[in-house]
Amino acid sequence: MRFGRNVLLVSAAATVVGAPAGMAADHQVVTGPVAVYWMSAATSSGMGGMMGGGGGRPNAAAMMAAMQGGGQNSYSHSLVLQLGSSRRPDGGGPTAEHDPPPALDAGSVLPLLSPQPAAPPTHQEAQPGPPPQFHQPHGRMLIFWGCGEHAPPGQPLVIDFAQAVQGQMPAQFATLMHGMAVRPMEPPSPTRNTTYGEWPNQQSKTSVPQDGGLQGDHFVHGNYTPDIKFSLTADQDFLPPFVLTANQIGPSGSANLGWRRVDGARGYFAAMMGAQGQDQIVMWTSSAAETLPFALPDYLSNGEIDRLVASRALMDAQTTACTIPQEAVQAAGGHGFFTLNAYGGETNLSYPPRPPAPQPWNIVWEVKVRYKSTTAGMVGMDMNRGGRQGDPSQQPQRHASPFNPFGGLIPH
Repeated sequence: MRFGRNVLLVSAAATVVGAPAGMAADHQVVTGPVAVYWMSAATSSGMGGMMGGGGGRPNAAAMMAAMQGGGQNSYSHSLVLQLGSSRRPDGGGPTAEHDPPPALDAGSVLPLLSPQPAAPPTHQEAQPGPPPQFHQPHGRMLIFWGCGEHAPPGQPLVIDFAQAVQGQMPAQFATLMHGMAVRPMEPPSPTRNTTYGEWPNQQSKTSVPQDGGLQGDHFVHGNYTPDIKFSLTADQDFLPPFVLTANQIGPSGSANLGWRRVDGARGYFAAMMGAQGQDQIVMWTSSAAETLPFALPDYLSNGEIDRLVASRALMDAQTTACTIPQEAVQAAGGHGFFTLNAYGGETNLSYPPRPPAPQPWNIVWEVKVRYKSTTAGMVGMDMNRGGRQGDPSQQPQRHASPFNPFGGLIPH
């Protein structure tokens, strides 16, 4: 059983107890930290696993192979490391590296490369909004929301792109992208920190194997950062991959999605995207209020997860099923592409221990590990058999206007 990820924990070199810096008691002066280190750990399965765990544009051949069978059992891990420091390098150019535990199996040393001044960092925090490859469609967009056999009265919300100003998205579309008012997380970056380093990078693109883990002792060191030593336990490892228990079209034409609880998840978000012809885009989300599938960032803080669960924008941690309304599935031609996200909590570590007030607390370093697990696939398709769930003889068919959720409509 996983325990809370917000527990402060370090290695035998430094035992840390207490609260984060922002929770200092009255009259206690808090300074620092000198260095901040973020680890973003992602697990991707289904068609999402075919993307290598890091998101981005999917590999078409890999996705077709997934649809031919075995895709749901495939998953991958990815890890992004970001180090920021208020110090300048102590002689020469900036150098830093992370010595990971053997369980990661991604090499004995992970170099944290500092981008050249003229080059942007490789790992910039994605903001809510369409993916970079998203093309503004023609015609109209139908937006559905909420889990249930049928869409309630008042749905769908229709956005007519013909009424948009040339080269701009309709005002309704822009409003929906920001409707959740999510406060983005702010990882280290060249603009926030005096010196910055990241991995993967051009020097080292070693991938984390499927069985690679975070458990064990970690050591981050360099010429612009204090030594950072900490340990992660089994309860602070990658989230498990999704295991789907249902992905089938019901008698009414609705689509039933079911999954086993993802250990460590604090909230879930499901979405579907599809199209009919060249002029109708269909989008649906599990949110209780209208929103878009890409209205949430890749990672959410504990506070934002709790807020969004309370407002029912996210499904809670005990939810293991959601039905896509019949009207949404029908509008998408019965062949939508679904995504399912599990947002994990955070592991927050800091050194030295927080002294009792009113003694000053001079923080040397802070570490944040954040987690997510995602899966994706075609609505109603059994990834293990390559056909519609409940009918292994039915193979995927090429539709007249297949929908690519990352790039709009795919031309014939």
